[in-house]
Amino acid sequence: MCHDSCVPRYPVLPYTAYLRVYQPITAFSPRERAYWRSYAVSARRPRRSGAVAAEHAESLRRLVASPPVPAPECESGDAYVRRMGGETYICPWQTRLRSWLGLREFRAETPARLSAAFLPEAVAADAEERFRAWRERGEPLRTLIRTSTWTVPLSWFAPFDASERCLVLGGPGEGGDPGRACHPAGGTGPAPRTLLYVARVADARRRLERAVRVLREHVGECAALAAAERLEDWLLGTAHPQGLLELDYAGLVHLLGDDDLRQDESVAEVGAAITGLQTGEHELAAAMYHRVSRRWKLVQALRNAN
Repeated sequence: MCHDSCVPRYPVLPYTAYLRVYQPITAFSPRERAYWRSYAVSARRPRRSGAVAAEHAESLRRLVASPPVPAPECESGDAYVRRMGGETYICPWQTRLRSWLGLREFRAETPARLSAAFLPEAVAADAEERFRAWRERGEPLRTLIRTSTWTVPLSWFAPFDASERCLVLGGPGEGGDPGRACHPAGGTGPAPRTLLYVARVADARRRLERAVRVLREHVGECAALAAAERLEDWLLGTAHPQGLLELDYAGLVHLLGDDDLRQDESVAEVGAAITGLQTGEHELAAAMYHRVSRRWKLVQALRNAN
C-alpha cells in the first residue's frame, strides 16, 4: 500500500475523471463498520490529495512486474473518506474487482494478437479463472467508482447542481477561486488543483430521475437517454439513500487552464438544457447542449494530439 509519504504532494494524475459513491459508515456490517471507523482516523491512510496517485502507483507496480499482475491477490483495504455534516462517508477502492472488470473490457475491445503483447495469455487466463471463481461465490459485481478517460460523459453532470461545485486553482500559498471557497476533502489547509462536485444521493437521484423523464418525454430514444438510464440504474443499485455522490475531474484539470476551469459550468449548462426541454425553450436547450458538448469534444480531441 502506498501512503502520502510515497507520492508527490501534488502529482500529475492520469487524464481520468471519477464518479464515486460514498456510503454512510452506518451502511456497512458491524465488522466492516469497525474497520472503516478505525481506518478513517488512521494517520497512515492515503489522504485525499494523494489517494488517486496512490491507486495509480499501485496499478503501475503490478503492470510492470514480471510477469504482470492484472489484479491483486486480495481486495484493497483502502478507501476514499469524506466527512460532511458531522458524518463519515466511505468509498472503498475495490481495486481487485475494478481490475478484473477492466481486464475483461480490455480483452473484449482489443484483438487477441495485440492484447497478448500487453499481457501474456496465460496470465490473463489465470486472472479470468480467479474472477469466475469469485463470481460463483455470489459476490456483488457493482463498483462504487466509475472512471472516464480524456472526458466527462455528459450524463455525469445531470445528478449535480451548480452550487455543489468545488474549484481550487492553486497549490500551497496560491489559494483557490475566491468565488468558490472550499476544500476538496472538506478539511483545511492547502489543497491540490481540483474541480469536483459533491451531492447527497437523495438529491442526485431526484435530479437524474427528472433528466430521464424529460429526455424520454421530449426527445425519445437516443444516446443521451440511454446514458442517463444506465447511470440511474447504477446509482439505484449501488448507493445508500443517505450517501454522497462525487464527480471528480481529477487528472483532467491538468488538460485545462485556470480560465477554462473558472468558465467550466458544465453542470449548470446540462441543467439548463434539461429545463429548456421541459419548458419548451428548445433554442435554449439546443444552445446549452451544444456548448457543453463542444467543450468536452475539444478536451477529448487532446487525446489524438498527445
